[in-house]
Amino acid sequence: MLSTSAEAGPTRHGEKKKRMRCCGGGGGVVASPAEPSTMAVSSQTCGKWRPDESQRPEIENAPIFTPTEEEFKDPIGYITSIRPQAERYGICRIIPPSSWKPPCPLKEKSFWETAEFNTRVQQVDKLQNREPTKKTTQSRVQRKRKRRKRLRFGMTHRRPSPSEDSEKFGFQSGSDFTLAEFQKYTDGFKQEYFGMKGSDEISISDIRNHIKIWEPSVEEIEGEYWRIVVGSTVEVEVDYGADLDTATFGSGFVKVSSSDGNKQDPYGLSGWNLNFLPRLPGSVTSFEDEDIPGVVVPWLYVGMCFSSFCWHVEDHFLYSLNYMHFGEPKVWYGVPGGEAVKLEESMRKNLPKLFEEQPDLLHELVTQLSPSVLKSEGVSVYRAVQKSGEFVLTLPRAYHSGFNCGFNCAEAVNVAPVDWLPHGQCAVELYREQHRKTSISHDKLLLKAAKEATRQLWMNHKSGKGEYRCLNTCGKDGVLTSAVKTRVKMEGAAWEVNAPLKSKKMDKDYDSTDRECFSCYYDLHLSAVSCQCRPNHFACLNHTNLLCSCGMDRKTGLFRYSMEELNTLVAALEGDPAAVCWWGQDHRTT
Repeated sequence: MLSTSAEAGPTRHGEKKKRMRCCGGGGGVVASPAEPSTMAVSSQTCGKWRPDESQRPEIENAPIFTPTEEEFKDPIGYITSIRPQAERYGICRIIPPSSWKPPCPLKEKSFWETAEFNTRVQQVDKLQNREPTKKTTQSRVQRKRKRRKRLRFGMTHRRPSPSEDSEKFGFQSGSDFTLAEFQKYTDGFKQEYFGMKGSDEISISDIRNHIKIWEPSVEEIEGEYWRIVVGSTVEVEVDYGADLDTATFGSGFVKVSSSDGNKQDPYGLSGWNLNFLPRLPGSVTSFEDEDIPGVVVPWLYVGMCFSSFCWHVEDHFLYSLNYMHFGEPKVWYGVPGGEAVKLEESMRKNLPKLFEEQPDLLHELVTQLSPSVLKSEGVSVYRAVQKSGEFVLTLPRAYHSGFNCGFNCAEAVNVAPVDWLPHGQCAVELYREQHRKTSISHDKLLLKAAKEATRQLWMNHKSGKGEYRCLNTCGKDGVLTSAVKTRVKMEGAAWEVNAPLKSKKMDKDYDSTDRECFSCYYDLHLSAVSCQCRPNHFACLNHTNLLCSCGMDRKTGLFRYSMEELNTLVAALEGDPAAVCWWGQDHRTT
């Protein structure tokens, strides 16, 4: 799943909160290299750009792909085709054909000026260099004193966070904004920080003479961003409208409902419309029944200059696709999936105190580390600068991070071409070791994909035609066949260890509740163990002995499919006609 965040605390009905400030600490306005400027922003400026101290990383750029009109018609097919090249970088840009210009409902005046979203507050200077929170815990008096100080700078008019006084570093809930308000606020911040002219300072003669007003380049903003992260001695706080659920706030893409009469809308029905992408044929996430926010339901991101998304991988090592609807560029950094462990080791080496205090720090999405440091540690890091109207694709288990160069709006969702399956299996095994809860049932998606493939093989066998998408993933060397075979071998080995168990097929009401192992949280779609002492308490086959102190004679192994059925499924995917017939008929796919 895409980057997750803690839920914001409630705002009292009718209360509207705003916090207008650029940053805390000392300093003043720096003038533009072109000409000086006096800012007109309703907040005190407390930080300034230091171009002579730029910390811009010297790294290579990720590849850019430009699909043809024909290639663009099949999103899953295109993503699959570029994977061999793109996975060497972890991320890539995809620039749609020039004819693809989807309208953005968010820009409609009725939405732009009225719909509010909540932001989170990010202290940019603390994303990398901060002390463990236990060592810097302040007394109640000190915290009150700091809040009074911030009040003088207009910094405390924010929604209270449940973790305000906790010892865990994170992003507190910020102010509520409309898009119109946030654009004005963020433009003011950037103008003041970099010494740019505001819109009210541009002369009529400049406009008439088409004189270009100076503004910092992406490279200059990038250098300043890492200067703040790596070595700033003053507070720099920004706001970020992140992880906004499009099901409630609204999507930047046109939505076409089943009752909508206009079925010919090319953008409403486009596969590149992120509301539809996860459920396209060929994506394993199309078999997910639930509308999981951030996985199959897109999230929206409204950024400002320096607002950040910290190093992380997608939940279950899924692909992600991010589209920028409008605004200023977003700078991305990516590490190939094959070097994920190297990045984790480098993070722990360079930030030992933080990881000692919080071993699962990378799950929190609150920590940056300069690409320059990673590069010096032998980790391959690549840059992508995403512009309005472009996609950024992240590959399985590819760590990525980045920041925004100014006001912008992007939307993102997960997707899973069949070649994701081995990465997904790796993810759930890692989660089992870490005793970490899952977002989706990998076994359920795997089995549904396999059953759909056998149905198509059966239909193909009857018709004699090979016109189904799943067929190229089957056969003895097919990626789907391989994934199912691997999982069936694991299941067989686990049952052998539990040979003394009596076993029975899962009851019809077993699926009425999501089942997970009480110990490691492994999803129990395929098999489970229960005991007479606690009938509603379950374990995976790996943790039978931890379930309770009862003997094996009181425990029961539950299975969805017998090992014979599962081995027949493998044979069907490999192309055995009898197995295809047995698994592919309608009564086997219900």
